[in-house]
Amino acid sequence: MGTLMNAVQTVLDMGPSVMLPIIIFIVGLIFRVKPGRALTSGITVGIGMIGINLVIDLLTTTVGPAAQAMVERFGLNLTVIDAGWPAISSITWAQPIAGLMIPIVLVVNLIMLGLKWTKTLNIDIWNYWHMAAAAATAYIITGNVIMGILAGIIYTVFCLIIADKTAYQVQEYYGLEGISFATGSAAGYAVFGIPAAWLISKIPGINKINVKPETIQKRFGVFGEPMIMGLIIGAFLAILGGYDITGILQTAMTMGGIMLLMPRMVKILMEGLTPIQEGAQKMLQGRYKGREIFLGMDAALATGSPAALSTGLLMVPITLFIAVILPGNRVLPFGDLATIPFFAALIVPGRKGNIVHSVLACTVAVTIGLYMATDFAPAITQMGEGIVEFPEGAAQISNLDTGGNILNWVFLKASELYNSVF
Repeated sequence: MGTLMNAVQTVLDMGPSVMLPIIIFIVGLIFRVKPGRALTSGITVGIGMIGINLVIDLLTTTVGPAAQAMVERFGLNLTVIDAGWPAISSITWAQPIAGLMIPIVLVVNLIMLGLKWTKTLNIDIWNYWHMAAAAATAYIITGNVIMGILAGIIYTVFCLIIADKTAYQVQEYYGLEGISFATGSAAGYAVFGIPAAWLISKIPGINKINVKPETIQKRFGVFGEPMIMGLIIGAFLAILGGYDITGILQTAMTMGGIMLLMPRMVKILMEGLTPIQEGAQKMLQGRYKGREIFLGMDAALATGSPAALSTGLLMVPITLFIAVILPGNRVLPFGDLATIPFFAALIVPGRKGNIVHSVLACTVAVTIGLYMATDFAPAITQMGEGIVEFPEGAAQISNLDTGGNILNWVFLKASELYNSVF
């Protein structure tokens, strides 16, 4: 087990910018893409991922301090700190069962593909940690390895089903041909967010509101440009944080840059994926008479959409506000605030980029997520003791990505039920 964990950690330490090119190259060869072209595709995808990660890091380092400034300015006092997905993923991989989940998730995916139970081949191995988190939760609570593995397998099945069901909307709205999102955080928030968005679209009056980046640009001209929208949202966050004029302008420019750069980084990544998609379609058409196959990718690709990114950024102050007024909530959102655009990845396409409907739907999903994250705090705190350093002033830790995710929370409750019965 120690050797396996060391091998897993070595691979994970390479990061997605190294892992993805290797995976894309191997998948390309499987789909009979010429080795030279498969290699070029892999490297291009890796470069695109480097660009995306640079912009995401910029987003995180901008939103994080702004959120912290809001917390301090408004004197928010909640005892469970949202430690963020990087800390929780580290906690996950430190659990004894986690290393087993990478091969298990991959085998389950391939079996489902072979049996035609899914169309998605999830090559986003970097995000297999979501499945491992479900397995680790069940294992830690029950002490039963089989229960842990079963939880990870069921979580995988849920993610693949949701990826399949939302694939056509993802492809049509984001322009990502042959792609689906099997990322656990996006899938979990879609469970409540998609039905909520549909119900919101039926409410008289609200159903007439149709605010999209395209309509904003058409009505307001240059002020509807994605980078100008970024400037406005960035300035809004900085003002709420109590920044001075220099800080407001710097934050505004950074957000404007993010809104302009992210779609271009996604475009580079997609250029690398195109030969692989073509190879997959050609092989499958010959062998399976036109059977479709989707490449499961990181929901971070959704941030190339101004609507998804705007929805996520607008949710930052809204999430903090909800956390303060929500009876029974003890979680102070912080670490995962910058990743809310990923939570919206599968919600925005169903509303065709309507920012108002998407924000309202995300508000419903995040509200429920805060209650689940509060309930999840003791388990995540137990898992993290001695592994990560707790934030100053935190009695417990939790997070929105994992603790506030229904796909994880159900396994927490199932594990607690198992203990009470057995």
